[in-house]
Amino acid sequence: MTRNRKYATWIAASAATVVAALSVPVLAQAEQSNDGAPADSIKWHACADTDFKNMQCGTIKVPIDWSHPRDGSLSLALVRRPAVDQAHRQGTLLLNDGAGGSSIEQLRLAMRMGLPYMRGALTHNFDLVAVDPRGVGHSTPIVCGEPVKPEEVSYYPKTQAAFDALAAHNRAFAEDCLRRNGPLVAHTDLTSTARDFEAVRTGLGEKQLNWYGIHYSTLLGRTYAKLYPGRLHTMVFDTALDDTASPIERVVQEAATAETAFNRFTAWCATTSDCALHGKNVAAEYDALVARADRDPIPTGSSAHQPLTGEDIREATQDYLNRLSWPELAQAIVRAQGADAAAFHDQGPNSVDFTVDPDDTLNPTQVQVPACLDTARPVHSLAQLTQLQKDLARVSPHLGGAVRSYKAIAGCLGWPVPARPAKAGAPVHGAPPALIVQSTHHALAPHSAGAAMAAQLPGSVVLSREGDDYSMILLSQCVQDAANRYLSTRALPAPGTTCTT
Repeated sequence: MTRNRKYATWIAASAATVVAALSVPVLAQAEQSNDGAPADSIKWHACADTDFKNMQCGTIKVPIDWSHPRDGSLSLALVRRPAVDQAHRQGTLLLNDGAGGSSIEQLRLAMRMGLPYMRGALTHNFDLVAVDPRGVGHSTPIVCGEPVKPEEVSYYPKTQAAFDALAAHNRAFAEDCLRRNGPLVAHTDLTSTARDFEAVRTGLGEKQLNWYGIHYSTLLGRTYAKLYPGRLHTMVFDTALDDTASPIERVVQEAATAETAFNRFTAWCATTSDCALHGKNVAAEYDALVARADRDPIPTGSSAHQPLTGEDIREATQDYLNRLSWPELAQAIVRAQGADAAAFHDQGPNSVDFTVDPDDTLNPTQVQVPACLDTARPVHSLAQLTQLQKDLARVSPHLGGAVRSYKAIAGCLGWPVPARPAKAGAPVHGAPPALIVQSTHHALAPHSAGAAMAAQLPGSVVLSREGDDYSMILLSQCVQDAANRYLSTRALPAPGTTCTT
């Protein structure tokens, strides 16, 4: 596997997340051995997993509902990689997956690939700790039996009956998750998750933590900093999100950003033979594929997965729009034109992964619980959703606005659990100035989101990186150097600095 292909695999995994049902016996054993442990105690043991050789695995119990801590607990799974230079150790750096998925599996992937951020001060002077958030991966998982989106349900309903069917399915899905998992489903919000990390800090015995978060985890880091002033020493935010605007404004902005990224992909195809569609009108080919799939869904080559509609293909496209994944997107389009849409199924966007009940024969069940709990729900009628679709089609004619934040709005219609958004926009007092690394052309977050986050964290600096990718600490020596310098000394680059490599 080439270096660029390794990076593309990492980007794809970070965007779509790693399936939470992976079997890792050592982590399951740790959870079983920690029953009844107090909330501020981490039970550590040497990891038996070969990927985590010479590392420590552990679990910590935290309340399901932090406002009623005696009403049940869940287990968080951790993996710790000790600093290489223990004599000059500077603390603990928490690694946070970008989509609310398994940070442990992200660490596993990094260890297997030998990625460059595993070098330098970051690993020499800091213990790296990966924590799977509540409900995800090796922590106490949320298990659901209903499919998140059955074939007969559309996020783009055209009639009142279709709108009602969407809301009814979403409600039934949530109720099934609640029945199987109890109150945990209602407490997977940013605030509850941030409180878990304070328990982790206490269990680690650290006066302050260092934070490395991608995408969604930038909001989590900001929330933690606001709840617990002075508990963070540094914060590195890779591809910050902006939750200061209204949900409608945010989805329109994200759709426009993704459409620009798609246009950059088609322009690249026109200039390089590395694109499987080189020499063709790529936008027209894509539009024709989507229209065809909407008329006659395209099979994935697996009886376990339903054929994909054009809507499904559009939903999956956003996560292909990292530059390093452009060749794979072109190949996926060609394969789908040949009646094999498996690549688009594998790339579908998810904010949180859920395991499947082993007694179920349904597909893996996944849902954006943080999006449903952390975002106000602005749409309540078919007329409102139709107007939003028109606004999105205007700024996103090829993708049709099929972006994560739209999926959250449509996928949360009918949810029986009320949203509890974290307050955003006001300056966060007691937080360290953050290093915010923002791509100039990323499909998941506009460059302006970096400035919006920096405005909430006084003294922070946005380090721009010219390009279309995120996880830039993996891709750019310039970003790696800036991150290592900041983590070691808290020295930030000059405002307005841009990395071109």
